[in-house]
Amino acid sequence: MKELIGTGVALITPFKEDFSVDVEALTKVVNFNIENGIDYLVVLGTTAESATLSKEEKQLVIDTVVKTNNGRIPLVLGIGGNNTATVAEEMRSRDLTAFTAILSVSPYYNRPTQEGIYQHFAVLSKASPKPIILYNVPGRTASNMLPETVSRLAKDFDNIVAVKEAAGDIVQAMKLIASCPGNFLVISGDDMITLPMIMAGGMGVISVIGQGFPKEFSNMVRLGLDRKVDEAYNIHHRIAPMIDYIFAEGNPAGIKAVFSKLGLCGDTVRLPLVSVSPELRKKIGVFTDEF
Repeated sequence: MKELIGTGVALITPFKEDFSVDVEALTKVVNFNIENGIDYLVVLGTTAESATLSKEEKQLVIDTVVKTNNGRIPLVLGIGGNNTATVAEEMRSRDLTAFTAILSVSPYYNRPTQEGIYQHFAVLSKASPKPIILYNVPGRTASNMLPETVSRLAKDFDNIVAVKEAAGDIVQAMKLIASCPGNFLVISGDDMITLPMIMAGGMGVISVIGQGFPKEFSNMVRLGLDRKVDEAYNIHHRIAPMIDYIFAEGNPAGIKAVFSKLGLCGDTVRLPLVSVSPELRKKIGVFTDEF
């Protein structure tokens, strides 16, 4: 799917100080990303703190992003979980008209075997009216979706079109790229190794840092895809310290501190997450000013 090549960003959900969804700030964040070259937006991923959003709040976020985007760039919706039947039902019942694809995380907490992961996505493939991007993030799910499992799913189900690979393992990413069909997209889910993955044959990223620095990060990805290695790595090395900063005390607390510095939204997160420490906020602020 050509729409998923390049830079996607996993949007935050801005909150007001009373912890309600800040629709005005979300509108600003969406426009900021579109106007600065992001290729597509991912709605209600992990970075959106979707685990702490009510059903009504999720719909509010969807409606706000869809209205603000107004068809300008593709949208991807996060629909995942560890109850296969519930996830399948949501895919069947939700209005997905505005979305190009679904991002669905490998089941967390249950710690399924590779066969269990395969069967989970086999059910979702049959239920989904839209193409599916698999999401492998062992640091959150406590299980690693192996390249053999991803390749098997890619070959067996035409509507499983990509994987967001966030194991942070470049060797595993290279095995994925080598083993999957040529039309299947391997997308980085780890900002720090996005460029090495692209150089190995990956087709882009679903990024956290990208939404805070959309012009620079999306330019890096385009240069990488165009095999302009030195220019791409110049940007990578400039932005790498900030990638460490934004994840140092948890996501999305770090990227919200960036947006707070940019004046686009506050840095409020919902418990059990907390805002970044004053020391880290200062580092993020200095870097943002100097970048």
